[in-house]
Amino acid sequence: MLFDWQFAWEILPGLLEGLVVTIEATLIGFALAAIVGLLMALGRRSSNPWISQPLGGIIEFIRSTPLLVQLYVFFFVLPRYGLRLPPLVVGSVALGLHYGTYCSEVYRAGIDAVERGQWEASTALNFSSTQVWTRIILPQSIPPMIPALGNYLVAMFKETPQLAAITVVELLLTARTIGTREFRFIEPITLVGVLFFLISYPSALFVQRLEARYARKS
Repeated sequence: MLFDWQFAWEILPGLLEGLVVTIEATLIGFALAAIVGLLMALGRRSSNPWISQPLGGIIEFIRSTPLLVQLYVFFFVLPRYGLRLPPLVVGSVALGLHYGTYCSEVYRAGIDAVERGQWEASTALNFSSTQVWTRIILPQSIPPMIPALGNYLVAMFKETPQLAAITVVELLLTARTIGTREFRFIEPITLVGVLFFLISYPSALFVQRLEARYARKS
């Protein structure tokens, strides 16, 4: 048979272990991206050019270079300067910083979309900066951003196979290891595609529902 179902069932538990690592890297990386992206967006909006301009350059540099190159730098270059981290941590941090730059633009667009009258009313009511951001601006700007951030979460999940380059034993590397050991690649690679689809497609549908929901509210 071209596809051996018995062999596929035998290797499925091992692939599921790799899937767990993939999901861990995605969730950790996305949490970091959400936080870093917000900080970058706020920093880029700063009236101090010593903050906004260098930060803007850093954001554009990270956005304009491949994720794979950044992974190599974190994993192979930083240890030369005494910074050694586990591969999964390195991969998650690299994903978080890379996608944090994209999330920062989503945050910045969402913040800029808040009506100017909201800012003026906050000033007229003598709210502090903390109150303005936490009670007025962010509650209005973040919900419409959720669909775009959800798209980046799905994209990040599909980028995790690049972590194999720094020895993270995620889903695809697990499949390649099984294929090399057993001299059969059809089953493990096919199952990888199925597992990615089973998670990515429902996630994409959920993001589409969020987009439709916030489109109706706008």
